[in-house]
Amino acid sequence: MRTIGRGTVLGVALGLTCLAGGAGLAQAADAPEPRRYAAPNAMVLTVGQGEDPQTAPVRRAVLLSCAPTPHGDHPDPAAACAELRATNGDFAPLTAVAPDRACTLDWNPVTVTAEGVWEGRRVSYAHTFPNSCAKDATESSVFAF
Repeated sequence: MRTIGRGTVLGVALGLTCLAGGAGLAQAADAPEPRRYAAPNAMVLTVGQGEDPQTAPVRRAVLLSCAPTPHGDHPDPAAACAELRATNGDFAPLTAVAPDRACTLDWNPVTVTAEGVWEGRRVSYAHTFPNSCAKDATESSVFAF
């Protein structure tokens, strides 16, 4: 019976460890990166005729999502998402009428709404304009559809 010296056993063990460690590194390098998800955000934007967002008949509605890239059936999702990012999802500044725009004072209310999720938090926003001219006189593209 042949005996193996202590040094030989140690050398074989180290060699196997190196091979196993190298294979583990190769497997780790080949493994796909874990998926990183952006905070969810997707909203339905509406334009309705009337002053009560609960009862105003919806005339137009679009879907807007800004993550991972701007998309949806909004006519300009990239601009709308950029404006929302600039206000950290606050719709109030985006419904302000531009100071250089003049509209009639007739009362024919138009209500815009946003329902959904922005950066992981629920959104429920409504704003009533006195008429469609005032709605179209904002400097924002978010409700321009």
